[in-house]
This record gives sequence, structure tokens and C-alpha cells, in this order.
Amino acid sequence: MQLEHKHTETKNVVNRLSRAIGHLEAVKKMVIDGKDCTDILIQLSAVNAAINNTGKIILVDHIRHCVADAVEKEDHTVLDQLEDAINKFIR
Repeated sequence: MQLEHKHTETKNVVNRLSRAIGHLEAVKKMVIDGKDCTDILIQLSAVNAAINNTGKIILVDHIRHCVADAVEKEDHTVLDQLEDAINKFIR
């Protein structure tokens, strides 16, 4: 059962994801239009960085709010879940 979480960065995350989606659509168009592979790779790198930076914002927000609250309540399963999420994110 998932508990409702307090997220302070939702608007920021949604805005960043929307920009990354738009950027990825532009990269898709570059591929369809037969643009230079080097330019496509550079743009894909930018999309990847945007997604990773968004993940960092989510991670920090999660630690500051969800994990801090759980530790305060002595719910250490949240730490195991966080470790699992970090391992999957970093892959």
C-alpha cells in the first residue's frame, strides 16, 4: 500500500518533463528528416541530462520529505525502497 506523499517540486518536475518531451520530439523529427548523426547524438545527450537532472530533483524532494518523515516514524522500509530506487535510477 502506497501512502500519499508530500511533494514540493511537482510543478518544477512536470515543467522539466514537458520540456524534455518536447526536446525528444524534436530529436525524433531530426531522425525522420535525416539530420546528421552527430547532431542527433548531441541532442539525445541533452535530453538524457534533462531527465537525469529531473530525477535528481525528485530524489532530493523524496529524501527531504518522504524519507525524513518515515525515519521520524521509525519506518526503515522506506530506506530499503530508496536504495532500490537509487540502484535502478543509476543503472
